[in-house]
Amino acid sequence: MTVLSQRTLIQVNRTYRQAFGLCVHPIMATGALLNRPHRPNLVFCLPSSTRTGAYGLQEALHWGEPYVFYWAPGIISWAVAMVDQYAVHGGLLSDAVISRDKPADASILGLAEQGVALAIARRYVSRLPVWPAARMREAAMFLQKTFYQISGWHPQLLEENRIKAAQQRQISEAIDEQKKSGHTSYPIDKERLLLSLIRAGDQNGARRVLNEMLGAMYLFSPKLVILRARAIEMMGYLTRAAIEDSPLMEPLIERNHRWMQKLIQARDFENLSHVLMQALDDFMEGIYVHGFNCYNAKVSQILDFITRHYTQPISLKQIAQVAGLSAFRISHLIKQHTGKTVLQHILQLRVQKAQQLLERTTKSCPEIAYEVGFGDQSYFIKHFKRLTGTTPARYRRTRLTSKVHPNPLPAPDLPAPVS
Repeated sequence: MTVLSQRTLIQVNRTYRQAFGLCVHPIMATGALLNRPHRPNLVFCLPSSTRTGAYGLQEALHWGEPYVFYWAPGIISWAVAMVDQYAVHGGLLSDAVISRDKPADASILGLAEQGVALAIARRYVSRLPVWPAARMREAAMFLQKTFYQISGWHPQLLEENRIKAAQQRQISEAIDEQKKSGHTSYPIDKERLLLSLIRAGDQNGARRVLNEMLGAMYLFSPKLVILRARAIEMMGYLTRAAIEDSPLMEPLIERNHRWMQKLIQARDFENLSHVLMQALDDFMEGIYVHGFNCYNAKVSQILDFITRHYTQPISLKQIAQVAGLSAFRISHLIKQHTGKTVLQHILQLRVQKAQQLLERTTKSCPEIAYEVGFGDQSYFIKHFKRLTGTTPARYRRTRLTSKVHPNPLPAPDLPAPVS
């Protein structure tokens, strides 16, 4: 079991306080404070404080990102989940601030309704900093980033939940758009568009169209058994079309079979959507590796080996042993049939995987470089920039700013948690 040291908490608190003038308070999964603050904090003395803290933590886990919540109207804090891999070890609550969008009187009355004397409530509210929404979001994101940098933990659960939440939001938006347009039939034309985007290697475009299709599928019939059948049918169509383009795409059948098993086991629409997105990424990787114009069985065998081992050190000698050919012959065949060298294929796959990790995880660039097979970070940056036109850090910043946050921070027009 991962142990969180007191030194880590002290360092996180110090860094956060220096940056924003606020303290953080660790809580258990139940919402109860792990340690009593040195100075009494009014919001932690409210009758509903434990339940409210647990609510904020659960939402932070669900969204995979910091979650803003209310102690009372206009009195706002945010929770950061403390997760290592898939184990939840509680959370961090920030000191409260007052929303600039709410009058102080509403906050005072809100505290009074929870049993706080008016004079105490008025004094407490007058001492809280007044912040705009952008400042709250900045502080919340800073707290999460700081905690994971200092602790060294890897929040795999949060990363997966964030991806799922973003996808569900896109699907919901697609459903709303289709309701407004009056189109409720299954979009057969979208399947053809999806396949064309896959062929073009447009991964982001393919994901967007897939989410639109999932929204249409749900609108057409929300029953899980029908949704599952549609998802399996879609994967079958994509695989069949790929094999018709090139018989050497046959290894995709085995991949498709594995994903169909996972689709069958999906317990709800959210899980089904996430599995289908993973299947699409895997399918696109298979399409890229085998190529639509490879008509040599040995080339297909070599490319399949590369796609299974590209994150590891691969030599021509290893590939030669697998294919039963000389290293010189392998180099010639791959270049002849794909127009790229073996090394170019490996680097392309590594950079594509790095792009996914930069978009979907909070791992550092050196960690990603090592995970995808680059032993040297400068070598990673060099080839990433050559193939994408930008550096890994700039790529991540661009993607983050272009995405719509699944839980806008903060949301002062929403009611406080029910106490």
